[in-house]
Amino acid sequence: MKISYDARGLAEPDAQAPGIAEIEGEGPQRRAVFDGANLSTRQINLELRRLVYTEGITDVTIQNPGAKHSIAVGILTRCRITIDGSLGYFGCGLIDGPEIRITGRVGWSVAENMMSGVVVIDKNAGSLAGAALRGGDLVVRGDVGARTGIDQKGGTIIVGGNTGTMTGFMLQRGQQIICGNVGGGLGDSMYDGAIYVGGQVASLGVDCVEAELAAGDHELLERKLRIYGISPPGAFRKFVCGKKLWNYDSLEPAERKLVL
Repeated sequence: MKISYDARGLAEPDAQAPGIAEIEGEGPQRRAVFDGANLSTRQINLELRRLVYTEGITDVTIQNPGAKHSIAVGILTRCRITIDGSLGYFGCGLIDGPEIRITGRVGWSVAENMMSGVVVIDKNAGSLAGAALRGGDLVVRGDVGARTGIDQKGGTIIVGGNTGTMTGFMLQRGQQIICGNVGGGLGDSMYDGAIYVGGQVASLGVDCVEAELAAGDHELLERKLRIYGISPPGAFRKFVCGKKLWNYDSLEPAERKLVL
């Protein structure tokens, strides 16, 4: 397929929604399906947005996404989206409300800056899954790469398998539930929140310490895993911020001048 570019480097500046989706049912029960094999990234997203926003369809299936990047980004309404296949980088980012299921694998930075909703990945995910996540649930049934939930600000990340190095790096709020093993540097420089690990931990990061599980922790773990049909691995361990980096007494030179 020929893809055009303009002088600013924007791909397909005049692309239109292809309008190829097959729509079944009537009223609020309508469902739509379309094949993305011969469509570009922008055409897939335009067709998806046409169906969700213009047609008001709340159940859309995208077949053969072809591991393209940046699919289903910026969907800001409640709907159900099924992506039958694998995605590349930055899939399902900046969403607020939809429930998305991906039957294949995903690349780096899936669900980046998700505000609310649910993203469920049936297989593995690359590094930076759930980067800057702010709300909702991100569920990866397989393994994930490094820096899972980097700079996470809320919500829940659930991993059925293993995670790589620097999991929970700079975690600010929210929780991560890792059923498998975790690489080195767990929770490095985290500020708040909690990380639950069912397997082995290679090493802890700076200012990450182990804590005892309370009754609320057990309820959270049981409820979240039950919702997504994930079998618990056994006993979980809880890791939180040691708060040794919570030191605001030392002023920068410019701040000291203002005080004096």
